[in-house]
Amino acid sequence: MCCGYVRVICIVVAAQAVANVAAAQSMSTQQAPKDLIAIQLRDQGYSCAKPISAQRDLARSKPDEAAWVLRCENNSYRIRFVPDMPAHVTRLR
Repeated sequence: MCCGYVRVICIVVAAQAVANVAAAQSMSTQQAPKDLIAIQLRDQGYSCAKPISAQRDLARSKPDEAAWVLRCENNSYRIRFVPDMPAHVTRLR
């Protein structure tokens, strides 16, 4: 009988976690990825005065490493985000 209650509690907790992730993703889409990536670049000392566009680079992305190409008014960059580390940035021509 106790196992049934534990199973129900686990299901409720898992459902709440999924709802929280969905809500967080919905909130993060309110600010454009180009702006968020530009902020990260600036924090690492790169110049991106006016971000123009950000495209996900699916070919270079890995399960835990998202890769993007950011076009700014003055430069373009390839950025690879690795958990718990600074982003890997390559300036493009």
